[in-house]
Amino acid sequence: MSKHQLSYILFGLFTLVYVSGFIIYGWSLSYFIWFFIVWFLLIVYGSFIIQTNYHLNAINRVKTDEKKVAITFDDGPSSFTEKVLDILEKHRVKATFFCVGGRIEDNPEVFKSIIEKGHLVGNHTYSHSQRIGFSRTIIVKTEIDQTDHVIKSFTGSKPKFYRPPFGVTNPRIARAIKQTGHTVIGWNIRSLDTFIHDENKIFNRIVRQVKPGSIILLHDTSERSVNVLERLLVYLKTQNYQCVTVEELLKK
Repeated sequence: MSKHQLSYILFGLFTLVYVSGFIIYGWSLSYFIWFFIVWFLLIVYGSFIIQTNYHLNAINRVKTDEKKVAITFDDGPSSFTEKVLDILEKHRVKATFFCVGGRIEDNPEVFKSIIEKGHLVGNHTYSHSQRIGFSRTIIVKTEIDQTDHVIKSFTGSKPKFYRPPFGVTNPRIARAIKQTGHTVIGWNIRSLDTFIHDENKIFNRIVRQVKPGSIILLHDTSERSVNVLERLLVYLKTQNYQCVTVEELLKK
């Protein structure tokens, strides 16, 4: 039973208790209103914060004593991906790329480079639409299936891992994932490199949270992310961290 299913059961039980109290003791309506507000905010928080595992189970960090971390990139491939690949190759590091199906089709040679250089690829929907978090189960599943098909046409196999756009989850997405059979990958370090423009702030935000088993979220879609990556890899090396793919990290 997921956390959101449990919350619905608790809400139903509270409603029954409240109705009884309202009829028998004349309880104020404000009790119910305040409980509803708290319950609703809990659902919103659980839907937008993937680490809560509120609607589905996502792997956000691996418990390990080994100084290993996984650097992941979302939203590519893009015109900046080749620069990311060059930096990773320079530092002899493997990473995980959660790719958008439509962007793979727009940048097939870049995607081939990701594969040829030995990096892991995962599914990040076909369109990365801002509406995906509000779409019906069939639409979410179709987007995931489309991207699986695109990736398989290059790699010969279906990707194991899926990351929901924006980290948004809900019961419909959970049902779609149950049908597709992917393992959902979240993160415990969100760089916010798509929102923060100061490279120093992005870098400091990451390094102060790094610990063994961390999964770091970056994007291969901007120059500042490329620059932060270079600094990050140097820092991790000085701290004796090894950067691995998500799949390798899961092997502990």
